[in-house]
Amino acid sequence: MPQPERPMFTTTADALVIADFSPRRPRNPRSTRSPRPPRDPGPYRRLLATPGARAFTIGNLFARLPMGMFSVSAVVMIAGTRGSYALAGAVTAAGFAATAVVAPWTARLVDRHGQAKIAVPATALAALGSLALVLCVRLGAPAWTLFVSYAATATTPNLGGMSRARWAHLLGGDDKALHVANSFEQAVDEACFMLGPVLAAFLCTAFFPEAGTLAGVVLLVTGVLVFAAQRSTEPPVRKRGLSKAPFRAPGIPSLLAVCLVMGAVFGSMEVVTIAFADAQGHRSAAGAVLALQAAGSCAAGLVHGAIRRTGSAEDRYVWCIAAMTALLTLPLLAASLTGSLLALAAALLIAGMATAPTMVTGMTLIQRRTPPGRFNEGMTLAVTGLLGGIACGSAGGGWTAEHISPTAGYGVPVTAAAAALMIALVTAGRSSTSRPRPTTPRPRQP
Repeated sequence: MPQPERPMFTTTADALVIADFSPRRPRNPRSTRSPRPPRDPGPYRRLLATPGARAFTIGNLFARLPMGMFSVSAVVMIAGTRGSYALAGAVTAAGFAATAVVAPWTARLVDRHGQAKIAVPATALAALGSLALVLCVRLGAPAWTLFVSYAATATTPNLGGMSRARWAHLLGGDDKALHVANSFEQAVDEACFMLGPVLAAFLCTAFFPEAGTLAGVVLLVTGVLVFAAQRSTEPPVRKRGLSKAPFRAPGIPSLLAVCLVMGAVFGSMEVVTIAFADAQGHRSAAGAVLALQAAGSCAAGLVHGAIRRTGSAEDRYVWCIAAMTALLTLPLLAASLTGSLLALAAALLIAGMATAPTMVTGMTLIQRRTPPGRFNEGMTLAVTGLLGGIACGSAGGGWTAEHISPTAGYGVPVTAAAAALMIALVTAGRSSTSRPRPTTPRPRQP
């Protein structure tokens, strides 16, 4: 029976009754609203949602964490058992030198034969070198055996370069997504070098001197095996013969020169900060102070990947180096004007915020200018330049801190950053005309 549209009126005794048969509205007015659109998951969640990305990222994280552990563990282990920091420093310096020579060859083999075929045996050889070092230290072997053992670890593949190669393969020509991926990888680098030394120092002091090295070997081997097992995301091997060496590619030599000088910034900052903290009577706090610099860089790298870019990468690179040079004056001012370790820590936290954007932009330019099929070699050459600069910066910063003062030592990273800025300014015009690196074409939409 159809219901009347208007209310009906009737009376019962002395009461008036109104019967309203019109449809009732729901009590909760929000239920009639259209559902809200799903929230934007954010650039990093979208990045990790790429098929296969999370699996190789997990393995890569395990494998890269020991990169910040091995040198600290070696110093603590050798100095604790042999009683010589000079010997420990010489052994680690020899390891850096061996890495600078061997790493580009390892990367070239990776490009020629594939990541899984080269990374696994190269990692196994590096792990054997670390285990041999532990045995030599434990058994009291001659000092030369320590150098040979630690030099064998130079075959460790460049995990960061291989991870960036996978992102370039998966994301194709999507420059925006590649920018997010490079920022994510740089933040991972900073986090590993921030947490690695702390973990190594804790293991070596809380358990036994060899604990840091042994834990690093387990993490490295496990991470590389997980990483290499993800064959679906591994970039295909390209035929050689048509691509020139990365060092000869247009624009690459100038970028490598900047990497060399930037390495001097990092090496000198580390040594000078340790010397300054020691002069203040708080040498044990130097690691935490340096960790703040890495934390600032890690946070800035994540923010840099999430914001929208403007201008060309070449122009951004110059501006990033200029900002880094300006911010590096803050530790110098904090040390000279206040002499406070707390003020220095705050200055390093702020100064570190320019590191990741600079490194992300530089690595992006190297990716674009590296010839096809030589990706890992190009990225490893950049890392080799950084390692060489770290060695030079450590020597320069240490000499200045010892012969002049730790406060004056903070002038070394500022000078090195200014030199990097000059190189970038001089070569900016020439590099802008360099041919971009061809990337894997983006798959067509169905």
